Amino acid sequence: MIITAKIITVIVAILHIYILWMEMFAWTTRGRKVFRNFPKDLFEPTKQMAANQGLYNGFLAAGLLWSLLINNNVWSANVALFFLSCVFVAGVYGAISVTKKIFIIQGIPALLGIILWSIIKFSL
Repeated sequence: MIITAKIITVIVAILHIYILWMEMFAWTTRGRKVFRNFPKDLFEPTKQMAANQGLYNGFLAAGLLWSLLINNNVWSANVALFFLSCVFVAGVYGAISVTKKIFIIQGIPALLGIILWSIIKFSL
């Protein structure tokens, strides 16, 4: 089960690395294709704001990857649970404030990781 939890954690981290890239470096190109409902004329003026959001997604990815490098299983689970919880909360907020698709893309994988890491943590 720990391998499955780590795989889910890596998937969530890769997703956030992709979001970092898109928001920081491809907001006016790839961002237009991903956020089709966002007014086209606002991509350029919101480029710095999107880059800031991308940086935060990078911090989430870094924390998730860091959790996999910790040798102590209890602390590895604690750190993974913290960062997956941050992603889950962001997914819930995104679903409420923007679109439910955010919860499907971010929240559900994070929730799956939280469940797996919780089972592992409480069986240690």
